[in-house]
Amino acid sequence: MSKEDNAGIYVPPPTYLLLLFILGYIINKNVPISVDFLRHTFFKVVGIIFLLLSMTLGYFALKQFFKTNNSPITHKPANSLQTSGIYTISRNPMYAGLFFFYIGVSFYIGNWWHFILLPLLFFIFNNYIIIKEEKYLERKFGKDYLQYKLKVRRWL
Repeated sequence: MSKEDNAGIYVPPPTYLLLLFILGYIINKNVPISVDFLRHTFFKVVGIIFLLLSMTLGYFALKQFFKTNNSPITHKPANSLQTSGIYTISRNPMYAGLFFFYIGVSFYIGNWWHFILLPLLFFIFNNYIIIKEEKYLERKFGKDYLQYKLKVRRWL
């Protein structure tokens, strides 16, 4: 498969999320940050709200992908440009959903290290994954993608 056939992203994006959760857990075991207020029921509810938002974004994004016979696997070629449904609100609802999932679980379990690592997750998604995908989609769909980028925000 040539570079033109895909965005060149071979590590599935959820892998980074999982690695940062593991890293946050390990750091917390060795250098715990104990702040009891984050363990309050209110923050568990906030976590659940973020998890529900995450599932909603993911559901509608995947539904749109499957409806248009596309694959969410980042190293497979895109069959068509996603510009309808949830993709009228965000160019990257799956990544926004993963980001909200990370935030939701972080609130729910109350580990401060996960919040400290959150900017790293954003940096990886934005600069490693999304930028590569945008270059690929611009190469593959040209003017149609450039016009879509002008209308719809990268995140939300």
